[in-house]
Amino acid sequence: MKFLVFVVASISSLQQSCWCFSTARASFAGVNRFSSSTTTSFLLNAIGSSKDDNTIINGAAINGVTGEPTTKKKVIVFGGDGFCGWPTALYLSDQGHDIVIADNLSRRNIDIELGCDSLTPIQTPDVRIQAWKEVSGKDIKFVNLDIAKEYDLLVQLLKEEKPDSVIHFAEQRAAPYSMKTSKTKRYTVDNNVGGSNNLCCAVTDAEMDIHIVHLGTMGVYGYGSSGGEIPEGYIDVTLPDGRAKNILHPAYPGSVYHTTKCLDALLWQFYQKNDNLRITDLHQGIVWGTNTPQTIKDERLVNRFDYDGDYGTVLNRFLMQGAMGVPLTVYGTGGQTRAFIHITDTAKCLELAILNPPEKGERVKIFNQVAETRRVRDIAQMVALQTGVEVKFIPNPRAEAAENELDVSNKNFCTLGLEPKLLDAALFDEVTTVVNRFKHRCNPTKILPASFWNKARAEECKSIDPKSIQIKVTATA
Repeated sequence: MKFLVFVVASISSLQQSCWCFSTARASFAGVNRFSSSTTTSFLLNAIGSSKDDNTIINGAAINGVTGEPTTKKKVIVFGGDGFCGWPTALYLSDQGHDIVIADNLSRRNIDIELGCDSLTPIQTPDVRIQAWKEVSGKDIKFVNLDIAKEYDLLVQLLKEEKPDSVIHFAEQRAAPYSMKTSKTKRYTVDNNVGGSNNLCCAVTDAEMDIHIVHLGTMGVYGYGSSGGEIPEGYIDVTLPDGRAKNILHPAYPGSVYHTTKCLDALLWQFYQKNDNLRITDLHQGIVWGTNTPQTIKDERLVNRFDYDGDYGTVLNRFLMQGAMGVPLTVYGTGGQTRAFIHITDTAKCLELAILNPPEKGERVKIFNQVAETRRVRDIAQMVALQTGVEVKFIPNPRAEAAENELDVSNKNFCTLGLEPKLLDAALFDEVTTVVNRFKHRCNPTKILPASFWNKARAEECKSIDPKSIQIKVTATA
């Protein structure tokens, strides 16, 4: 049996909604060479190494969470060149699965459009794949493909590879970018919704039983005060006639990007009902961290690190600013509570999802892919205490509530054995080590927000001056 995975390309303020906790990891000091063996050892200790080197026995793979042998799967990673897709592809390969990456490299093109490269110098797909072959002995195939536009090639790829599962990461992933202009709003909808619909159509036209795994977002629920724990996808309600029913949780998106994820969710529901597709939707929190036990094996494998106002996730931006001696820019009051997950756990959750597909005819399986929830200003204070930089409150470019609570269930993944990494000083050090190595690549004019939700927000943010950011060269982690 083969498995094809398409990985298609943010007291109550310290509330932890996760009921399974990871163990603390030791913090290491005095590390400033990302490429040195000392740094490699530090990073592996900080982010956790793979179990038993994932030795493959008699064609079996290793479940990275439980350490138990499992069936080797064939995995195609759509969006596998991106921030989440690349480390996920390497992780799945390291566990013994057969990996194909499919990506149209759109995120690299957006770097050119925005005039802001990844802080880390990411290599071309060919160089990355060759490096992985050298360090692991395992092959990964790369296909340049746009699933939103090249439908016939998508169907052909499915028929040729004969997958059991696809993971869909191939979407424009930044809320600020989706709100930047009418052009980026339209692109985000066309690319994200069109790609998701094409994938469902292609699976149907290929006449194959393929499990679709989609990386969604916690933002589909919205960030209002719901008055209780947000369940995993479905919520119990009482209809006006008194009947009890379990329905898809109401959507309350806060950007065009989040709206596309809500539309995706409706597509999954329709195609499951109409064509009996097997689908898992993962509502993920804000991802932080940079490297994993796989990407640290060779500099050519380094993951991308976005620090700009459009693509930099909030915690990574704080850690980058702290390492560079730049004031931590908190939007509004900083009272926004958000869900977080480390990049290594993203990859682990994807494997758990493909190893636990819904049965044929079962409704869409939904997981909340989060480790914990924290209030933004409290995270800023944590980073400020570690780095010695000040916290600076600036006007909020987003149209959102100034303060909100967020209580989230993540029992499904924890039941499958996941012990997520929580916000931890040693893991913070992993990020600041990378930043210190490559801070010469930072363009300080790209740090502050440059996308505004509406005219009122743009007017409120007129005082924000991108040229006001000055990097302190002497700053240390």
